Amino acid sequence: MLRANLKTSFHREDAKDAKEEFMDLESIRSYCLSFPHVTEDIQWGNNLLFRVGGKMFVIVDMDISSPGNRLSFKCAPEEHAELIEIEGIIPAPYLARYHWVTLQWLDALEAPEIKRLIRNSYNMVYAKLPKKVKAQLGKK
Repeated sequence: MLRANLKTSFHREDAKDAKEEFMDLESIRSYCLSFPHVTEDIQWGNNLLFRVGGKMFVIVDMDISSPGNRLSFKCAPEEHAELIEIEGIIPAPYLARYHWVTLQWLDALEAPEIKRLIRNSYNMVYAKLPKKVKAQLGKK
């Protein structure tokens, strides 16, 4: 079910540059699943959610027919303010008050930066998990 749309890149055609490395849906999925205790599921129609301990750390919109709002993740408050100044990055709808941002195009940032931000999102969410949940994850 997930595989059907995973090869879609969600890049702006006018922004592609062969020298720059960007992520596509499959590479984001693979990277998120490389972290310990991560689960994935589809929610709210076509949104692929990655969670740790039942808490979201990345949301990917798989609907290729609607423009924008492709990749959302949590970030530190000071980074939130910096990121939303970049073209193609906006406060995440419904989640901005929790310092989430949305990349409207996956080429708004290069792959190493997206990976760093996804890793930070995972770390922040994992750090806030209750001790009981962390203990249960450690037993798996």
